Amino acid sequence: MFGGLTGSKDGQGTDWGERILNTVASKTIRHLFTQSESVDVAIRCYPSSKLLQGSIDSFKMNGRKLVIRRDFGVEEMSFETDAVSLDFGSVLKGQLSLKQPTQAVAQVMLSESDINLSFNADLVKKRLQNLTTPELTALSGGEPVSFTDVQVQLLPNNQLQISANAELPNPGIVPISMTATLAVERRRRILFKDPKFKPDAVPESLRDISETLTAALAQILDNMVDLDRFDLDGVVMRINRLETQGKMLIFSGYAQIDRIPGNP
Repeated sequence: MFGGLTGSKDGQGTDWGERILNTVASKTIRHLFTQSESVDVAIRCYPSSKLLQGSIDSFKMNGRKLVIRRDFGVEEMSFETDAVSLDFGSVLKGQLSLKQPTQAVAQVMLSESDINLSFNADLVKKRLQNLTTPELTALSGGEPVSFTDVQVQLLPNNQLQISANAELPNPGIVPISMTATLAVERRRRILFKDPKFKPDAVPESLRDISETLTAALAQILDNMVDLDRFDLDGVVMRINRLETQGKMLIFSGYAQIDRIPGNP
């Protein structure tokens, strides 16, 4: 059996051991996502006899049209590890278990539509609705204020155009419009820097209150996106760079993987 796993090749020269690992890894990775259009895994191990000791040379994954936690869409995600030490016994059981932590370089692409859909997620809405901070209740006569219908348009040079509605008892719905620039702090927090109120999209009679609400929304967004709140169990993600490219927002960085989360 072990000879078949580590020595035999199929008609295309692929080691059976690599094929089994690819199958197990694909199954494990797919379980991390609520939905996926495709998840392609490539594992390299040469010579293949190293597999018996659980050593592989590299682990690559590329996924498209992924959904994380039922609400967060990802256009494309890819990562590649250095050498990895696996528990070979877990592979034979159809699972992946690391003997020691490993690191991977990673890239994530979010489409403009994915970003906008994420504002409908419960995890996001609860931070935008029924807010009772003093600066907001001072505008609403003490009543909670909600921000709804958030729409983001990606612009060149890491800029965003953001529109939304603020719901107050009086005067009711107040439109909000602003631009901001995306930046990264401490490799884990996404900042909405230099927010600028755009009065042209707001009726003149509402511009004063809209400008105040815009500043409040900018502050909320600036404190919202911290990767430590979204980490998968056993995986710590960090961002080295982000950039807007057309209708895509691209993150590149690395992941520290202490264990494979979500083994089926």
